[in-house]
Amino acid sequence: METYELDGWGVLGDRTRRTIFERIAERAQTVGELAATMPVSRPAVSQHVKVLKDAGLVVDQPVGNRRIYRVDPEGLAAFRAQLDSFWTKTLAVYKQSADQDDTGET
Repeated sequence: METYELDGWGVLGDRTRRTIFERIAERAQTVGELAATMPVSRPAVSQHVKVLKDAGLVVDQPVGNRRIYRVDPEGLAAFRAQLDSFWTKTLAVYKQSADQDDTGET
């Protein structure tokens, strides 16, 4: 059976997880702070944050008995590079297809 690593593509496909990531991107926060503004339980937020961390999109810093989560600049840069590569290739293929349609070639 083939296994897949967690990556930004799949991880951010979940709406709740994407919202949590967006809120962490706005400012570093604890799970409790995130849960206070979300329609899901604190344990659910904690699980979503763990997935974001496992995918390399967030890191945590212990402060007393809490952990503060923030965006991992290196992980975000790697994901951005993947997105840029995907769209560069996709748009090039689209342009090639459009150019062929303009000339009547198939």
